[in-house]
Amino acid sequence: MDRIDKRLLTLLQQDASRTNADLAAEVGLSPSSCLRRIRRLNAAGVIERVVAVLNPAKAGRSVKAIITVELERHGEQYVRRFLDMAAKEPAVTQAYSVSGATDALLMLRLKDMEELDALTERLFREESNVARYYTTFVIRTGKDTTEIPL
Repeated sequence: MDRIDKRLLTLLQQDASRTNADLAAEVGLSPSSCLRRIRRLNAAGVIERVVAVLNPAKAGRSVKAIITVELERHGEQYVRRFLDMAAKEPAVTQAYSVSGATDALLMLRLKDMEELDALTERLFREESNVARYYTTFVIRTGKDTTEIPL
């Protein structure tokens, strides 16, 4: 990946709806060369997918919560089982196995507290192997980006 590829990827991360002609002009390439590079980056898996990033409040999902989870039983199969359950929940936008004092971390986008209550009933019921969980609500966002620095 050269500096032009990195510049293209940075521009696409900032606004993937830009036209190929616009991107080509920005990086100093012909449109055909630019398109070939973007297709190569797609084929190589560097570009995983192209999505629309929504405004959570306007989409009816203004409550952002972070839940840390401690599992009763540890081991790869238990963590994997919990993450698979969490991944099926539409309000869970990110689910991670983590190191440290907790076993998993969930990021949620919720409509309201009733949705959180129903979700915790499903994910943290007795047979889910969850020993404890802690919920934190985001009051103010300092930075929220999907951009990966190159």
